[in-house]
Amino acid sequence: MKKLSLTVLFATIVIGSFAQDSTRHKVKNERKEIRRQKVNNLIRQAEEGVLVYKKQMVMGIQLRTNGYGGFLEFGRMKTNRKTNIYRLDITEIKNQKEEKTPNGAIIFGTPYVYGKLNNFYQATLGFGQQYILGQKGNKNGVAVTAVYSGGLALGLLRPYYLEVQDPNGGDNLIIKYSSKDSGLFLGPTIIGGAGLGKGWNEIKIKPGGFIKTALRFDYGRFNEVVSGIEAGVSAEFYGSKIPILFGQKQKQFFFHGYVALLFGRRR
Repeated sequence: MKKLSLTVLFATIVIGSFAQDSTRHKVKNERKEIRRQKVNNLIRQAEEGVLVYKKQMVMGIQLRTNGYGGFLEFGRMKTNRKTNIYRLDITEIKNQKEEKTPNGAIIFGTPYVYGKLNNFYQATLGFGQQYILGQKGNKNGVAVTAVYSGGLALGLLRPYYLEVQDPNGGDNLIIKYSSKDSGLFLGPTIIGGAGLGKGWNEIKIKPGGFIKTALRFDYGRFNEVVSGIEAGVSAEFYGSKIPILFGQKQKQFFFHGYVALLFGRRR
């Protein structure tokens, strides 16, 4: 009787083990099939020109109607058409009346901008969405998306320095604009610009906000690569006026158009 009980117990254990192995094997095969179907679906969608991804990182170089800059953007896809984006732009804004003078009082002077008071840089950090308006249709097609965002803008004013002749016959002077030195700063004794190294320890911060909207044209052949062009408009408003060029109206509100070249990755 004892041998029979042990035999039954052993048989039960063996049968249970086979059943568990069979169940595990079945679950494993089902998971493989799900992954295979998912991969096939992604391949089919890629062939059909459908943008499908979880995350994307996009970088861009942009040319503006009032300057230039670049940006870095991170996105997470929420639906088949919508992606939440987080974007940082760093740009320099110039007054449209700026003209670079080749040299100053002597032929070897460094080029400079006459009457320039400050270099104006801005950093914008915003949140928004990318909405797919039209898929590519095929690998060689173009996907069209609308992009809109808004958030914080920080303006950075760096004083503009010039090298001028000393009216008293001493060594050349390095000056920025002030009521005291306005005659020298705007006078005929300018030698040239003082270079990029001056004024960084005197930066003033101007807080503000921005909104931006654009159309993005993605012509990349593969979904995992971002290649495209973005064209849009942006508006920034600051809490105080921004002095850039002498004799020109100081603005708080800046509106411009831009075109950007895009590149990045998706996964």
